Amino acid sequence: MLGIVEGAFTARSAAEPTTPVVVSVPHAGVRTAGYEETLTPELDVRGDADLFVDRLYRIGEPEGPETYVSAQLSRFVCDLNRDPDDVAPGAVPEHPTARNADGRGFIWAVTTSGAPALARPLTLPEWRGRTAIHAAYHEALSRALSRARDRFGFAVLVDGHSMPSRGRVGHTDLGRARADVVPGDREGQSCAPALLALVTRHFTAAGLTVQPNDPYKGGFITAHHGRPGERIHAIQIELRRDLYMDEEKFSIAEPGFDRLRGLIAELLFELRSFELRSFEPRGFPP
Repeated sequence: MLGIVEGAFTARSAAEPTTPVVVSVPHAGVRTAGYEETLTPELDVRGDADLFVDRLYRIGEPEGPETYVSAQLSRFVCDLNRDPDDVAPGAVPEHPTARNADGRGFIWAVTTSGAPALARPLTLPEWRGRTAIHAAYHEALSRALSRARDRFGFAVLVDGHSMPSRGRVGHTDLGRARADVVPGDREGQSCAPALLALVTRHFTAAGLTVQPNDPYKGGFITAHHGRPGERIHAIQIELRRDLYMDEEKFSIAEPGFDRLRGLIAELLFELRSFELRSFEPRGFPP
């Protein structure tokens, strides 16, 4: 069934899945409709969006992934790859256990560069409304992964992201050129080593540089859904933006976009036929 859940995200999941692969794209959305009043008028949400990643994965297209959940709302409305309680005290003053220190948690109070993102703090009811979006997104992922595992004995969650080509102000690797592809498995916690190895081989064979877990190890999505011991494997894939777009003009760049789109399609196809025993590393139950 394909549908827009309250305009926040799109989800498609076959009643009888034919592949163990589920795709998540949490940061490609740029919609702020209904939430503009809480955002600064100068904010350009494209600067911190994973622009066009949904199109790289062919979300919504007949030849795209069979099962996916993809955000339509901007991460400046709510970041679906963060814990809902990961908020700065100034962003939601009434929150009883606010703990975020950099202002870029579930509610982004500032952009990566430190510019204000919120026009005013959120009330507790406003925060709760956004946690409902978060809960619905992750419930859709959980259902899809459970169906895939029930059918195939295991499930693979591919969490699609993109990253600036160099570390920017606000990043831990300021000025450093990044690898072309950064697969994140939370240092071996969210998926079997065989999955990380497959993703690394796939992109390396295409002539791209790959650096697992540096500078991104995976966020809430991989931590929450990746349970290798229960045969649900989650991997985050960060793609360097200059591979497929003009980072200054926020526009698609060819031939890079088409080539990367093809590589992603090939990866998802390869994962369809990956043997279950390859996901059985020592220490996980048979």
